[in-house]
Amino acid sequence: MNKIALVFDFDDTLAPDSTSSFLENMGVDVPEFWQKKVQKLLDEDWDPVPAYLYMMIEESNSGRIKPITREAIENYGSKLDFNKGVNTIFTRLKEYSAKNYPEIELEFYLISSGLGDLLRQTKIAKNFTDIWASDFSYDKKGMISFPKKIVSFTDKTRYLFHISKGLTGKKYRGKPFDVNKKVDEKKLRITLDRMIFVGDGYTDIPCFSLIRKNQGYAFGVYDTEHRDKWGRAWGFIEDGRVSNLHSANFSNKSDLCNSLLMAIDSIARRIQ
Repeated sequence: MNKIALVFDFDDTLAPDSTSSFLENMGVDVPEFWQKKVQKLLDEDWDPVPAYLYMMIEESNSGRIKPITREAIENYGSKLDFNKGVNTIFTRLKEYSAKNYPEIELEFYLISSGLGDLLRQTKIAKNFTDIWASDFSYDKKGMISFPKKIVSFTDKTRYLFHISKGLTGKKYRGKPFDVNKKVDEKKLRITLDRMIFVGDGYTDIPCFSLIRKNQGYAFGVYDTEHRDKWGRAWGFIEDGRVSNLHSANFSNKSDLCNSLLMAIDSIARRIQ
């Protein structure tokens, strides 16, 4: 059966910034965390994702906030709310595809720089064939102790190739080098031109560019409540990074939902 992959970022795409809201829940001064503490590391030439993971460990060990544990991260993920329409978008897209293109199967994937143990406990996690995100290792007390996996910028494109080559699921955990093995293009499970990527931020730019370059579809989304992020989102249009730009509203008949349906139509007709 032919397949189409819909690949999503998470924070500010499917839900408001889950990392910031989790930190606030743990007692962290969020503006100070990002604007002063993480920014200080960026000024010292740290990469953004290891910088925030490191600073989370520092905060957890400081005694000023609740200890950040695996249990706390997972519990918060299980209670997380989403952007409009996200709870039902996966079912709606699958039903549309099954009705109009029964010979084609949709698969959903999540690639995020956010906290993997949080994302894997969300109510929508069951919809994804696989989830890749940043992760911590934990000490004997269950507290975060060191970054175990960092997903950022071009790291995200690595997982597009995992999807393309079919290297997904538990079978491929602990096998980071398998993705570099050469695969005959005719044997690829899902080619890049049969992928749709939805994201909102700078860490998504490499995926936007790779998908667009290979005739797939890349959609940028923005948060309607934070005008300070609108300029960044519009920049994706000006630079030709995305196929289209929408507010992060996945409700039925929204512009974003309609664009996803039209992208499925386009790829499906190309396959037929």
